[in-house]
Amino acid sequence: MTSLPAGKTKDEYMSGFGNHFVSETEPGVLPKDQNSPQKVKHGLYAEQLSGTSFMTARAENRHIWLYKIHPSIGDYIFRPKSHATLLGRPFEKTASPNQLRWLPLIMPSSKTDFVDGLYTICGNGNADSVRGSALHIYRANTSMVDTIFSDNDAELVFVPELGAFKIFTEIGEIELKPGEICLIPSGIKFKIELIDKEIRGYLLENFGRYLRLPELGPIGSNGLAYPEHFLCPRAKYENYQGQIELIVKFQDQLWTTLLDYSPLDIVAWKGNYVPYKYDLSLFQAVNTVNFDHVDPSIFTVLTSPSEISGLTNVDFALFPPRWSVAEHTFRPPYFHRNCMNELMGLIFGKYESRPEGFLPGGLTLHNSFAPHGADLKTYEKYINEELKPEKLEQTLAFMFESSLVYQPTKQALNNDSLDQKYVSVWQGYRPQFKK
Repeated sequence: MTSLPAGKTKDEYMSGFGNHFVSETEPGVLPKDQNSPQKVKHGLYAEQLSGTSFMTARAENRHIWLYKIHPSIGDYIFRPKSHATLLGRPFEKTASPNQLRWLPLIMPSSKTDFVDGLYTICGNGNADSVRGSALHIYRANTSMVDTIFSDNDAELVFVPELGAFKIFTEIGEIELKPGEICLIPSGIKFKIELIDKEIRGYLLENFGRYLRLPELGPIGSNGLAYPEHFLCPRAKYENYQGQIELIVKFQDQLWTTLLDYSPLDIVAWKGNYVPYKYDLSLFQAVNTVNFDHVDPSIFTVLTSPSEISGLTNVDFALFPPRWSVAEHTFRPPYFHRNCMNELMGLIFGKYESRPEGFLPGGLTLHNSFAPHGADLKTYEKYINEELKPEKLEQTLAFMFESSLVYQPTKQALNNDSLDQKYVSVWQGYRPQFKK
């Protein structure tokens, strides 16, 4: 267990994925040698937040002890809150074998905070089955003022594409910008404060088992995402008296209540059920060094396993800048049909297989066995060019891959951002067989 001194600047974090951390803003607040003393110092309340069941194996158990100014219980009642574009399961059966692509969603013209700007693209599974995931686009042009949010259904993964912002969570503050990701465990309260004028990005809800680092197998001890590069915030709290709206997502429905204090009031904490940020530029890519492709699973940053070994609930894979050196090989992603279901986004630059039309902030969906691959122009370029070492630069793409089919929402299928010309990128392929 790592203990760090009191005090924090905004750039200080603790490192290590899955570690047990200790952090306090006031010296000596944390109980010595126990979790729940008869009285906590400074009149604080001790509260445990359990992210896994009590009987979960020790290696996978996730929990955190919180020492709060106010207990989470109180004489308040949640009531349903409507939201026009944040949708929950089950969606109507809208999935098809067609390949789909969305252009970036337009930014809102009116005052919109993080919760207001959420827009659901697709999903699978549900929170009840502890299986599946959903993909939303977040957009905002104003900070959350006197509003706190918590997703009690799912773990959240932020993938920013436009603009920097702060995520002020119960256990500390994280600054996030494009090129980084952030994981917020289910049930952790937070608010979004903008640094730039506008923000936009991708937001995954993971209903399944929590995301963890993949096994490395034959790769050995090193490679892919290093545990020490995941950063956890140190304790920081609000002691705010005034009306706060607490919005909770529960059972695919938003609920709201009013508090007379900020629930981001944790003075000290210890445990391993914590949010993280990760700099994607630190991903140690593994790649082909002689011929052919290694399967794209080598680009897995995080994985959520399912009840079936090897059949993941959802993976987060990254396609970063890297060297391409394969000899006598078609180097871009090969023509492919996959039993898994692929949601792909672009953070910046161009994607090597389809460099035109796939824009930062956009999205493609290839459900199970939908064929995909290079457009004709890219194909002809790479089968004819001289092969020499090439550095793929100015690109950062990612993929959420799931064993469950993603059902697009009707609003996403009717949105003007749906690219009606997507399949034309494969127009022009003709038989070239010569007997």
